[in-house]
Amino acid sequence: MTKDGSFKKVVRRHAEETGQRYTQALTDLEEIQTRMFHQPAGERLVAHLRERYGIDAVAATKISQHHDHVFRIARRDGDPWIARAFSPVRPRAGAEGDAAILRFLERHDYPAERLAADDAVSLCDESTVLVTRSIPGGPLPMAVGHEGSQKFAIMGDLLGRLHTLPLDESVSRPGGASGDDPSREGKPRQDLMAALAFLDAVDTKVPAAERERFESLRELVCSADDGEGLPEALVHGNLLHAPDHVIVSEHGPVAINWRAAGRGPRLADFAWLMWGTWGKEDWINLAVGAYRRHVALTVEELERLDAVMRIRPLYLGCFSYRRDLVNGRPPSREVWGFANPKHIGAIASATRAAYRK
Repeated sequence: MTKDGSFKKVVRRHAEETGQRYTQALTDLEEIQTRMFHQPAGERLVAHLRERYGIDAVAATKISQHHDHVFRIARRDGDPWIARAFSPVRPRAGAEGDAAILRFLERHDYPAERLAADDAVSLCDESTVLVTRSIPGGPLPMAVGHEGSQKFAIMGDLLGRLHTLPLDESVSRPGGASGDDPSREGKPRQDLMAALAFLDAVDTKVPAAERERFESLRELVCSADDGEGLPEALVHGNLLHAPDHVIVSEHGPVAINWRAAGRGPRLADFAWLMWGTWGKEDWINLAVGAYRRHVALTVEELERLDAVMRIRPLYLGCFSYRRDLVNGRPPSREVWGFANPKHIGAIASATRAAYRK
């Protein structure tokens, strides 16, 4: 079979397993790079904000470690703003949903970033732009010593408080997927569908010697637990201990980057935080202790913890797998380290033990 014929076979399988038509599945696989990587021009954004809001914006500086679309906007006439110029593929409704969630969080006095204007969503060229106020402060401390360990208590408390907020219709959209692929926003299952697309997009590039491991990874994704049926809450979707997610201000820690937020299984948020402890007992105890002050997980949630904990690591592993093959490299060990079942099982077991103390 020709390479083109092999890829058509891959697309047909992808369509069948994701419930898409052939043309949808083809787009899903061929346009990943375009959807996920967006580099807006800072100069254009500054000019747009000056015209749209009448502010004296003078410079746009990229500030995110992982995303090129997040800028700090310096102003002569006031405090700086943060502007997120999303991929043109992301519909305006996505940014409007972000704004609705931020308004909800402000009404409930939750420590999150605040909108910079009443009409905080606009269109610059083909990108939807969301503006928020810049938060003076710094990142969470590095995970070294007692001070670093305390960040797990901080994150556990932020998640627990978030998961107990009383929901209303203003935050009705599904959430929990990381949100990096605008076509795969929604509940955590969308992270698994994105992971499957990462793999299928490079299926024809997989060397024969790597095929067995590739199919094993693919099967892990297809059989993963997406958290459906578990108790839901307003979830952040990606509240891990990293600079892109929390800023420590003079008033305390503030959660940022709400693109993945919405209603979803609260366990997915909690499981992702616990994965980030790397199995260290004191980190686990701090995170669990802080979260448990707000939320009592059910027996079923604790039983499904290992399975749900695999969602985001599988996403990251498959992202890395595609990146390596596209760049002409063999898949790195990092791919398998993200979603190592033994490692995840050990973290989940230690978490359950800590939760039941």
